[in-house]
Amino acid sequence: MSDSCSETVRLMKLAIDQANLAMDALEVPVGCVIVHDGKVVSSGRNRTTETRNATRHAEMEAVDVLLEQWQKNGLSMSEVAEKFSNCTLYVTCEPCIMCASALSILGSEVPLGKGFKCTGGIMASEAVLLLRTFYEQGNPNGWFVLSLTIYLELFSLSVILYFYNFS
Repeated sequence: MSDSCSETVRLMKLAIDQANLAMDALEVPVGCVIVHDGKVVSSGRNRTTETRNATRHAEMEAVDVLLEQWQKNGLSMSEVAEKFSNCTLYVTCEPCIMCASALSILGSEVPLGKGFKCTGGIMASEAVLLLRTFYEQGNPNGWFVLSLTIYLELFSLSVILYFYNFS
């Protein structure tokens, strides 16, 4: 296994750890880790039920912690955008439209923004197992319980792991 590949797996394992924390808190098990200059600078997990706020997805949790950190360090909005455009996100599930849009906006605020690229399938079986376990046991905080199998059939979704690189 190449150093790059083993580092990607190591970082995805950290995102899986965040997803496990979410499941332990009876949240949908999704986790995110943000890396800048080769270092983990932020992480997050789903907290929608805990906060009673539907926007508190793992990606938004991690981004908010990072943005607050950088702003406290006195970085201007353009400096924050520049730094964020050089971050890589490791996420245990493909981001929803809200998160993908927010990440796209953050990544494109840099002049001549390049958007982002995705790589899927890294540790996918581990992430699917977490989601399957969560939905099979039932979501005690949900409005209704829906098994992962039915969910996948109804919406024809494939749950795969992505990591986003904004450079």
